[in-house]
Amino acid sequence: MHVGQHIARVRQLRQSRHALVAIPLVLIAAITVADIRTPETIHLGPLLVVAPALTTAFAGYRLTALIGALAVGGQSLIAVFQGGFDENHIAQLIGLTVLSVFAVVVCFVRDRRTEELAQVRSVAEAAQRALLRPLPDRLGPLHIASSYLAAEKEACIGGDLYAVARTGSRTRVIIGDVRGKGLAAIEEAVTLLGAFREAAHQHATLPALADALDRSVSRHLTQFPEADEESQEHFITALLLEIPDHSPVARLTLCGHPPPLLLRNGRVTSLDSPHPAPPLGVVELGPDIHTVRTFSFQAGDTLLLYTDGVAEARDSNQAFYPLEQRAALWTKAGPKTLVQRVQQDLLAHAGGALGDDAALLALQRTTAPHTRFHIGDPADDGVHGQAHEGPEQVTR
Repeated sequence: MHVGQHIARVRQLRQSRHALVAIPLVLIAAITVADIRTPETIHLGPLLVVAPALTTAFAGYRLTALIGALAVGGQSLIAVFQGGFDENHIAQLIGLTVLSVFAVVVCFVRDRRTEELAQVRSVAEAAQRALLRPLPDRLGPLHIASSYLAAEKEACIGGDLYAVARTGSRTRVIIGDVRGKGLAAIEEAVTLLGAFREAAHQHATLPALADALDRSVSRHLTQFPEADEESQEHFITALLLEIPDHSPVARLTLCGHPPPLLLRNGRVTSLDSPHPAPPLGVVELGPDIHTVRTFSFQAGDTLLLYTDGVAEARDSNQAFYPLEQRAALWTKAGPKTLVQRVQQDLLAHAGGALGDDAALLALQRTTAPHTRFHIGDPADDGVHGQAHEGPEQVTR
């Protein structure tokens, strides 16, 4: 939200609150006058408690205290006009005072909790910016857009993650999903992101990078207490992507993560790997488990990366979200529009409530690479051409 919009919204709320203050004031005046004008056998004064009780719904404790004081004043005025402070009027005054004080205390506690919640949200937003740094719209030859939807309504962050890194004349990308929720999942996500931001500049190939990230995650997971029965079930699914600036290809390594979707010429292709590796952090795995798949990625092509929270979102009939089918509706859209439309459609499919965090990342090559050659259909693993970056292939 822009600053101007935020200020306008605050002003609008203040104006609406000022208008609502008239309701308890009118009630106090009307009940006081009506009780004075009615016979002494009819007591309307106890209804004055409605005014401070109603004020708690839209005002703070100070305004509630003021309305409560005016209500007590109205009850005192009724007693004066009805012959003085007899036992009945004194009892009504005491009851009204106690209830008004109680309303003020309730407002005070609520306001304090609201302030604390606002502080927590502010910290969560800062943590999200530190964990998931805003991605640039353009990076090298790529146009980038991203979206993060937390399953918890009050949460800003969770176990899903993504990041990009520039290493020379290439861009490396990671998107991942930590098993589980809560602070432990966030801690593991921070560990992986920190390792990626450092290791992405130190390893020449994606399999080597995946090995390094696997070691980092495994070291972190060994710090769990042995009493943690789920310590052996902690892991992170991840997708690693490398896109050189000057060749119309991209390289992919999957570690238990859903495959990306390639949008090209009105078609959507799932780029699964014939030899996907297990998730990061699964211990006692042999060497050379990570492979790389090289595929065509030309000017105008878009890659859509996502986490399980997108593909596994269910509707009221427990049907999964058909991401590949829906993405086919927006193959000509830019990355930002694509992400926005998938996000809106996903929320509509799930009835506005997701069962798991969901992250989306769209990357479009916007400029033609310098080295040009023909490469086969992205779903075909055969050799259809040759170049410095190699044909569509899978290597270890």
